[in-house]
Amino acid sequence: LLHHSDRGSQYTSKEYVEQLKSYGMELSMSRRGNCYDNACIESWHSILKKELIYCNPRFKNPEEAYTAIYQYIEFYY
Repeated sequence: LLHHSDRGSQYTSKEYVEQLKSYGMELSMSRRGNCYDNACIESWHSILKKELIYCNPRFKNPEEAYTAIYQYIEFYY
């Protein structure tokens, strides 16, 4: 599992990095000083939230969320 973030202090703290590692997650960060590294995925997340997440009630469990997002990506988007 890959965790991508910017270089904010909350994401670079020793405690945060250690917690990610304890979950078996690999840390990925934007390049220093390049605010455009995340632009594409942030745009995609914005669309996903507006068209699927914000207009639906809360998901009852992770499986329901997974199914809704999968169907959105594979059949609608």
